[in-house]
Amino acid sequence: MGRRGQPKVRSGLSRRMFRFLLAGSAVLGIIVLALGLGLYVQTSARRYISNSFIVSRGAAAALQRVTDIEPLVDDVIETYRSLNDEQRAQVGTDVYRAHFSSVLSSADYQEVSALLRDFCESGEMADVYLGMYDEETNALVYIVDPSQADVRFPGDWEHVRREEIERFLSWDGIGMLYDVGSFEGYGWFCTGGMPICDKDGRTCAFVLADASLMDVAHGARSFVVRYTAALVVVVALIGFTLIRSVDRAIVDPINAITRAAEDYARDKREGRSGIGHFSSLDIATGDEVEDLAHVMANMEQDIQDHEVRLTKVTADRERMITELSLAARIQSNMLPSEFPAFPERDEFDIFASMNAAREVGGDFYDFYFVDEDHLCLTIADVSGKGIPAALFMMASKIILADNAMQGYSPAKIMQNTNDALCTNNRDQMFVTVWLGILEVSTGKLTVANAGHEYPVIRCTGGDFALYRDLHSPALGFMEGIGFREYTLQLEPGSCLFLYTDGVPEATNGDDELFGLTRMLETLNREPTATPERLLLNVRADVNTFVGGEEQFDDLTMLCLEYYGPAARLHLSGAILYAMREQAGEE
Repeated sequence: MGRRGQPKVRSGLSRRMFRFLLAGSAVLGIIVLALGLGLYVQTSARRYISNSFIVSRGAAAALQRVTDIEPLVDDVIETYRSLNDEQRAQVGTDVYRAHFSSVLSSADYQEVSALLRDFCESGEMADVYLGMYDEETNALVYIVDPSQADVRFPGDWEHVRREEIERFLSWDGIGMLYDVGSFEGYGWFCTGGMPICDKDGRTCAFVLADASLMDVAHGARSFVVRYTAALVVVVALIGFTLIRSVDRAIVDPINAITRAAEDYARDKREGRSGIGHFSSLDIATGDEVEDLAHVMANMEQDIQDHEVRLTKVTADRERMITELSLAARIQSNMLPSEFPAFPERDEFDIFASMNAAREVGGDFYDFYFVDEDHLCLTIADVSGKGIPAALFMMASKIILADNAMQGYSPAKIMQNTNDALCTNNRDQMFVTVWLGILEVSTGKLTVANAGHEYPVIRCTGGDFALYRDLHSPALGFMEGIGFREYTLQLEPGSCLFLYTDGVPEATNGDDELFGLTRMLETLNREPTATPERLLLNVRADVNTFVGGEEQFDDLTMLCLEYYGPAARLHLSGAILYAMREQAGEE
């Protein structure tokens, strides 16, 4: 108690602690600032680099699918190399560009320019263009550049660093292909690229995407200012609070803990089971004394409530199991599960199943009539597993169905759903989706595939085979992108089989995949079986192949056999004939 009469000691201690706080905060703040700034710059720059590479890779893939650019590239490069140094020095003039005038009017140039412009706008790039590096002149020759800000015509060129040329021309396909540099009048830019090869496998051109890095520099300066201001405020508040805490008495809290310990020991000796000796202490010193009081209170609570905690843990575990079971039932109830699904319709037969790898999963299927003549079919696979995947699955299913019921085309359904899923998608989850709308009266099937597995189709009288359809990106990756769609004609007797990657990627004890070949062999063992029988056959063969190994991924399948409108027309004719005969018309 005598120490309570020594305020100078407490004052000296508070000053020493405050000086230590200031010094420590300054050092720590500088270290954290340096680390945070470096991480911020690295992460931001990496994001721009990644975006430019992804856009260039996507544009290159799109170009190779829609057109043959080799003649266009050869025309520009051969004309460029046929010019002498004096002619090349006239780059940008009408005289120089007259050598390449035939390129501008070609249909291939217009088609490539439009496609690159779409990627530039959807990927938020400064420019996306087609060019080729010339080692002899150390130049980048522009072939197609749809930029509106800085127009470059076919054959225009500019000097580039030798290191950039060697990096792009010698790329081995591993990692990301890019170059970062500073350009006068433009600042720092990142150029991502993807080579396009000719029929002999040689690089004939590059799709290049430019992204400005100036936002990174502006963001870094803003980060330093905000961080410094926040650090000053935090240090001032902590220092003020610490001084007030240290200035309070230290001995009284220690004595209070001592008396509580004596009372606790006495109650234990006398057999009383009351608690609260330490938890009732009002100690808020913010230092080791307060920590000691908390530790003592926790120790007292642990001893007294050990059995209660065990009981609670058991109850919580049972509740968790019950909630997971309920979640599995809710998910199962959201999927169509009554078969035959449409007993009043005889134009087709449909069957589907979903087996989750955990209590709940991320796969789902769906089918429903948009109107009397249009049946919507959906199968999808959400990234990840468990509760997060199940929640994302439910949101995806609802949004897809809502857009389909509004009469949109498959491509528009995908686009609207993708934009909705990208909103606040902080966990960067995504879902692959195959969605088709079948016109029952004609067998016309309109399809959009967002990164999902290839469908399997059996034509009338034939075997099941993969249909390598057009793919668009999975939903949830990037907002504002467009999606492709295509049409199939199902003839009476055709059969459509859809699945998620859990089927071909089912793994046995030897780490061997079930694979697409085994899946097709299973389907073709009884190619004319009913959809339900086909799914049972595939599931049985997967179980036999996997053996006793744990199911790694959700396993979802959907099968539709199209009979055509003949049966319904025959029934309608018979009903009409009976009505006429009854009315005396026959």
